[in-house]
Amino acid sequence: MNDSSYQTNPKAARVAEILLKIEAVHFRPHQPFILASGKPSPVYVDCRRLISFPKERDFIISLLTDMIVQLQCRDEPFDCVAGGETAGIPYAAFVANSLGLPMSYIRKKPKGYGRNAQIEGIIERKSNVLLIEDLATDGGSKLRFMQVIKKVGAKCNHATVILGYGIFPQKEQQLLKSGLHLHRLCCLKDVFNSALDMGRITARESKSVAKFIDNPENWQQHYQANE
Repeated sequence: MNDSSYQTNPKAARVAEILLKIEAVHFRPHQPFILASGKPSPVYVDCRRLISFPKERDFIISLLTDMIVQLQCRDEPFDCVAGGETAGIPYAAFVANSLGLPMSYIRKKPKGYGRNAQIEGIIERKSNVLLIEDLATDGGSKLRFMQVIKKVGAKCNHATVILGYGIFPQKEQQLLKSGLHLHRLCCLKDVFNSALDMGRITARESKSVAKFIDNPENWQQHYQANE
């Protein structure tokens, strides 16, 4: 990365170290992973693995809960939390239990039978809803979940994730313009820095991943052009 001024804070570094330790982060620049958007990436993050590690999971949930409490102090109390299908559901449950709040979850699409529900659980009209997910790449799914919440007349101005890529500033600006603030415990730069410190990435891999973090669109276009 060219941004030598970037410094990982201790909490973000600890979260990044945990994700690397439990093998929730993989680097494969020479055989890229395909993201939900259909675009290639030299990094794949699977925060769902965290649910199988109680000690590490509890620590990260405590950090997430602290962040949410601080948000409530700056803004207004949340009436409930909503998880995004599917990876956000367990984290919404953990946080709801920790804060003593009602929980619901949002389907990506209506159920397709029965009540054809897209929201499971109860979200009251005019309630203040916190959206919880595990991960944010470009934030597109967060916007779609927020729109579902707003359709029932509720408010959703904040979303929290364990890891947000933080390398698509234009996409995050679109979220802000739509009224959704994205809050993350760590970003891809934090994970990259920790991977270097822990020896979890080779020198060859690190060069390619650094280029991706600096300019993901150029990296993706170059890979697709040479595929």
